Amino acid sequence: MLCNIAAAQFVLSGTVFDSSKINFVPGVKVVNKLGNFTFTDSVGKYSLTVAEKDSVSFIFRNKSTQKFAVRTVADPSHFDISLRVNYKGKYSTLKEVVVFAKSYKEDSIDNRETYAAIYNYEKPGLKSSISPSGMVGADVNELINIFRFKRNKRLKTFQIRLENQEQEKYVNYRFNKTLIKRLTHLDGQQLDIFMVRYRPDYEFASMADELVMNQYILNCSYKYKIELLQQDVPKEKI
Repeated sequence: MLCNIAAAQFVLSGTVFDSSKINFVPGVKVVNKLGNFTFTDSVGKYSLTVAEKDSVSFIFRNKSTQKFAVRTVADPSHFDISLRVNYKGKYSTLKEVVVFAKSYKEDSIDNRETYAAIYNYEKPGLKSSISPSGMVGADVNELINIFRFKRNKRLKTFQIRLENQEQEKYVNYRFNKTLIKRLTHLDGQQLDIFMVRYRPDYEFASMADELVMNQYILNCSYKYKIELLQQDVPKEKI
């Protein structure tokens, strides 16, 4: 009999909104026919154990809603209701959120445009220039920059740093966690260790096509899993 009673019980949960169906309503008392109750949290969510032949009502500011028969609820895990009250709390839902994510190429182009002067930096040298009168002569600015040693060293160092960062981001883009997890089925700490140990260099990542990269990841995963199995085998006592 106890098994039948347990089988007939389940959890009813959902969210309580105000009349706008946007604002959450916290502190609403949710009570069933037997008198068991709970309260909605700061974002209007609740969970209450009920029976198949049970009913629930929602009480807020000493006003109760009608009783809702549990058996008529289509989805007990998302039984959301709105009360005929206006409530402006800390939190509310957004009607629609559109998230735009830039691709690696778009991020790279933006970065190149932002730091165009650094990426396009060249070591100063003797260059000719044409004056408004049509006279050809040495470029004075380039001539001055030749002797600005600290400035030239700083710009060159910055250029190398940006190029290294761009290469690191490209390797991250090609050798990413989602791809590796899908191919190898590694997860957690083992996945993190694998990504550090078998991370390819930029030269390989830039030359390898999708097929070659996938095969590289698979070959490394076979080797890594063999190492894990060998670690689990207890050593024989001498």
